[in-house]
Amino acid sequence: MKKVRIIGVPMDLGGNRRGVDMGPSVIRVAGLHERLGDLGIAVEDSGNIEVRIAEEFDYGHEDRMYLEEISQACRRLADRVCRALSEDRLPLVLGGDHSIAAGSVAGTASFHRGRGERIGLIWIDAHTDLNTPESSPSGNVHGMPLAAILGLGPPELRDIHGFSPKVDAANAVVIGARSIDAGEKENIRRSGLRVVTMKELDMRGMPAVMEEAIARASNGTAGFHCTFDLDVVDPRFAPGVGTPVMGGITYRESHLAMEMVSDSQRLLSLEVVEVNPVLDEENSTGLLAVELICSALGKKIL
Repeated sequence: MKKVRIIGVPMDLGGNRRGVDMGPSVIRVAGLHERLGDLGIAVEDSGNIEVRIAEEFDYGHEDRMYLEEISQACRRLADRVCRALSEDRLPLVLGGDHSIAAGSVAGTASFHRGRGERIGLIWIDAHTDLNTPESSPSGNVHGMPLAAILGLGPPELRDIHGFSPKVDAANAVVIGARSIDAGEKENIRRSGLRVVTMKELDMRGMPAVMEEAIARASNGTAGFHCTFDLDVVDPRFAPGVGTPVMGGITYRESHLAMEMVSDSQRLLSLEVVEVNPVLDEENSTGLLAVELICSALGKKIL
């Protein structure tokens, strides 16, 4: 029986639009536990990481707003993810804004590093999140976690658990990008990160793109962490997200990607982020998040 441990991270400090801190709650309310139970999965919920709200303290530096509190939450998350893996549980992380990925990936990478193994990364997102404080036009840290994971970002995020990079760029793939800042483009070139834009996805199709991503993330690794930002989905299907961008992947493409993740049998940890109920319609995005999690963890049509 597959065993899953849910870890919530109610944080919206990384972006300039409030509300995604409620994401873990609305995903749970959408029937997550029951749906996973129906798949024969043993579900264990460890509750939420403690995160202070923005009103409690000053944001700090304009080019890396709330970085200290975000990095502390990510360190706590990394510890929880590492512990779940050590206890033979697949970590299922519910966000919160995407800055939390620096902690999720750190925990998974740290656990496998202790076993002499590397991990891969499949990053499904409308954005590449490869900014640094020097390149970011906004100072929003939810645009920086992938840079930190690849060894480019601020040390508070980059050096969680005392090593960097967490993932080799050769084993990382971004899928569905359609909004990339100018500074990020240079960071993509510097890092050698494989980015599949929506144009390429449209031309090649999701099956070919996912086959390549799984192969890259699995090459010489113990498996991969998959992080799914709901804003990669077109707002017609996922209206309640932190930073909606028109022209995203469809409902079926989303499920196909997650079904292929499941079929690969290489998934080490899973993360779903940026559900914003303030902007949602009857929790449709929360419900979609639950459906996609189920697809990634083994739900099949037949």
